Amino acid sequence: MTHRIVSFVMSGGVGSRLWPLSREDNPKQFHDLSGDGSMLAKTVRRLKAWPDNETPIYLIASERHAERVISDISPLGLNGGKPIFEPLGRNTAAAVAIATLQTISEYGNEALVLVVPSDHEISSETQFWETVEAGMPAADSGSIVVFGIKPTHPETGYGYIEVAANGDGAAAVSRFVEKPNIETAQKYLSSGRFYWNAGIFLFRADTMRRALLEFQPEIWQSAERAFRTAKVDVSGLYLPQGFYSAVPSTSIDYAVMEHAQGIAMVTASFRWNDLGSWQSLLEASPVDGSGNVVMGDVIAMDCDSSYLRSQGRLLTVIGMKDVAVVATPDAIFVAPVSHSQNVKKVVEQLEKSGRLETKFTASEDRVIVSGSWRKRVEHWLFNETLPLWSEAGVDHVHGGFHEALGFDARPLGKPKRMRTMARQIYAFAVAKERGWTGAADKLIDHGIDFIARYGRTDRGGWVRTLNADGSVADAAEDAYDHSCVLLALAHAYRCGHQPALQLAQETFHFIDSHLEDGSLNGFLETPGWNGVRSSNPHMHMLESFLAWHAATGDRVYLRRAARVIDLFRSHFFDPESWTLGEYFDTDWLPLPGDKGQWTEPGHHFEWASLLVDFARASGQKDLAAYARKLYSSAVASGLNRATGLAYAAVSRQGMPLDRLSRSWPQCEAIKAAIALDDIGGPDLKPEIEARVARLFRWHIDPAPLGLWMDRIDERGRSLATEVPASIFYHLVTALMQYLDKTEGQVEAFPIASVKADDPVAKQSYG
Repeated sequence: MTHRIVSFVMSGGVGSRLWPLSREDNPKQFHDLSGDGSMLAKTVRRLKAWPDNETPIYLIASERHAERVISDISPLGLNGGKPIFEPLGRNTAAAVAIATLQTISEYGNEALVLVVPSDHEISSETQFWETVEAGMPAADSGSIVVFGIKPTHPETGYGYIEVAANGDGAAAVSRFVEKPNIETAQKYLSSGRFYWNAGIFLFRADTMRRALLEFQPEIWQSAERAFRTAKVDVSGLYLPQGFYSAVPSTSIDYAVMEHAQGIAMVTASFRWNDLGSWQSLLEASPVDGSGNVVMGDVIAMDCDSSYLRSQGRLLTVIGMKDVAVVATPDAIFVAPVSHSQNVKKVVEQLEKSGRLETKFTASEDRVIVSGSWRKRVEHWLFNETLPLWSEAGVDHVHGGFHEALGFDARPLGKPKRMRTMARQIYAFAVAKERGWTGAADKLIDHGIDFIARYGRTDRGGWVRTLNADGSVADAAEDAYDHSCVLLALAHAYRCGHQPALQLAQETFHFIDSHLEDGSLNGFLETPGWNGVRSSNPHMHMLESFLAWHAATGDRVYLRRAARVIDLFRSHFFDPESWTLGEYFDTDWLPLPGDKGQWTEPGHHFEWASLLVDFARASGQKDLAAYARKLYSSAVASGLNRATGLAYAAVSRQGMPLDRLSRSWPQCEAIKAAIALDDIGGPDLKPEIEARVARLFRWHIDPAPLGLWMDRIDERGRSLATEVPASIFYHLVTALMQYLDKTEGQVEAFPIASVKADDPVAKQSYG
């Protein structure tokens, strides 16, 4: 009999039954639930404690949690094993297939594979290994061995194993049954033939290979392709997203255990708890003299048999019996302990409405004073950046505006993009609308005169790029540019510039004639375009349509916007991952490969605020849930944890694809938080303050007066070599909206600048 056991820890779960503590970004296995380290670390220590031998230990975990996994286990060591990171979850059958492939590759067909969950409480390391060793003869002879826990009460939260008979060794398994109702669980307990399923498996590698090939060949074959093409570095093995996403997602119970013959069960000699509910934590944790578990800053009076836990706030409880009360910085859960399993229903309801609290863990240092940044924002807008760009940013020789400035505020002489010219017009118009007393009217006229004189095409459209002197550099009639021109003209019209209306009407006519998709499926990138389709120009078209509706009250613009919303609902938004795609084929299907997985947190924020605007104007209230989901996805998966800034791009599963942080997504995050704070749900005022703080901390304060550092690397270092004018409108809009939001509020303290360790600059949700 072989004595080689290769151990695999499955660490991909979310643990939603322990919400609000356990969440997608920080699930149950990373929490210290009993005071002696995280559940994952305890599991690794248990596996390392085999008294008779040494087992290599592998962790199968989400790549999103890679840093946390590595930090948890690096002090412990893995006996020659390593982490294996999944780019997306594919359930336990895929994990078992990868474990089997790794074992065959490194240790051969006959090695025994031990698969354990990362988040279960087991009383004794010695008894654990005694139980595993009791199953080794059956596993070595070709059985798949499972481990059963003798039930102590009629539990409805566990799956059960029925055995024909149970002697001293491994018993033959008759069947597996799902979580029963209370009456059925009582019958199971009385029969003596049913055991709780501990979710632990022991088998020979070639046994599982044969079983998967017989019952689920697609799982085995697709997992094998992913494993053979995985990348390995010092931190672990990284499965490729393209191949791994093709693995069917199902549990090992459904895939193999319900079909295979000759499954054996060993009765565990250790005490076990899956810690899958607040009731189970009450049962497994040390209690005070009244039977309460009390953790954190809690004052409990006349309470009995209750689980009371608080993080980051004082919790006071009086006269409660048999309840669970769990408080985190952003949520409180209260329920009878006997009903605490039903927290999953709460999570499901929150997910339907797109609430951030299911995906992301709030830090405990949230800014609580709304309006704290008003003085700094007002000074920067009205005394620094608007005066500078109304002078240094204007081309007084050739007309229009400079495309970029150096950090000495001198123009760089770059070609002038139409979108930038339009955005400068827009920014000065918005500044006038918000009370700026500078030369807004002259600047608006200056910009419109320039683009109307040099930027029109013979068909009434707008060119993409002009040279610095106004000659045409690129005559392409781009949908993105036309949306920017429409936005600028709408706000110029609101400021009293009547010629803007005629120019806008001519622009709408051009769009309808040359840029509208013949099948009414959105807009072409340029006239006659039949290549890759992008969602981003449509977002900016939506923005311009809403601006014209606001400027005129004419619902024809709202109907135009509604067609973009239809595209969003049917093609752009992915309801499973809460993400919005960027690149599509001509039928609006996501492109294959990385392009189809490409999402931009900044655009998630931008869409979120536009959806709220459209919902207000149209009455389509269900769009608020979409907006929350986009915001939640961007915050949960799209932020650099070191800086709190949004990445340039992440995959639909939250893997960074471009780790650069630019200034405009941070502006759009401010706008999205402001929009969502006004429609019910969580109080995002602290979040708004924190996002303004990060914008100043990383992008504005390190730059010369009136300028900004546009590009920040993943370590917080500036990569900026110039100041692009195209960002000006993002900054002006976001910060003007912030001033609108906090108008009339008293500043708690003045802020001149923020230091890296200032609590104002620290993350709340980010």
